[in-house]
Amino acid sequence: MTTSCETREFLGVAAVFASEAMRNVLTLVEKFAATNATVLITGESGTGKEVMARAIHQYSLRGSKSWVDINCAALPENLLESELFGYEKGAFSGADSSKPGLFELADEGTLFLDEIGDLDLRMQVKLLRILDGVPYYRLGGTKKVSVNVRLITATNQDLKAAVQTGRFRSDLYHRLCQIKISVPPLRERKDDILPLAMHYLKPTKPGSRFSDDVIKKLLSYPWPGNVRELRNVVVRAAIMATGPEITVADLPEELESDTYISSLHSLARLDTLERTAILKALEETNGHQQRAADTLGISKRTLQRKIKSYGVVSDGALSAAR
Repeated sequence: MTTSCETREFLGVAAVFASEAMRNVLTLVEKFAATNATVLITGESGTGKEVMARAIHQYSLRGSKSWVDINCAALPENLLESELFGYEKGAFSGADSSKPGLFELADEGTLFLDEIGDLDLRMQVKLLRILDGVPYYRLGGTKKVSVNVRLITATNQDLKAAVQTGRFRSDLYHRLCQIKISVPPLRERKDDILPLAMHYLKPTKPGSRFSDDVIKKLLSYPWPGNVRELRNVVVRAAIMATGPEITVADLPEELESDTYISSLHSLARLDTLERTAILKALEETNGHQQRAADTLGISKRTLQRKIKSYGVVSDGALSAAR
């Protein structure tokens, strides 16, 4: 039975929900916010992990202090290090002035590290030391920096499996996972679909509505891209619609079940082809990741993420040219 819809705003971002599952998550968020424990938020891409992280900060005693966030997968390793820890003037080419890192900017507040599973092993060591209260240096610095930061992290990966394969440090995993919150996928909280769809429809095309057939489609589709995919579908449909009612003709083809199943098969074939290409490139370069990435026309960091995803690398390739 559908429950009443509720909308809350966390640091300027709206959270719209009606499901019991999300009410339970928010109850945990409010409970855990009162502590200073590190929090690991897990869930598929697009489920709203960052919104929950913002909620933890807002409900916490640090809510009036700084909120700082960064996606660990968005920056190359060397840039991520300088962003997190800062640098002094002259530390490297282009460092024309000193810059505080995100840890310093978040002092007394909260630092949110999204996609923590993409953090490389060297950076994992530095992060662990900071969590243990050890002061650190800015890049090129001679004076140690101490910070008081609450850390919240998120991932769509299975970090336990990453620990077992040596891709993620077990001590860091346990340090990050003092408290764990799992955000369920949209297909497991169908009561949220229509409230969210209406939330995205109203500002895009005020006064419009969904036809009964569209509502059926929205509720029956499995939403592999979760809330992010739902938002994109609704905005596109609103733009495509010629009248006040959103019809099935305004929806993308992916929402047809047969098309969706066909898309899954196509993605599986693409994954197989990509995996084969990666194996071949690594074999031809004797496991040298940079040369393999150049051969494939992608960055080394992208190659490393795909290596983790597919689990295709030999021991030699894992140790080659980091």
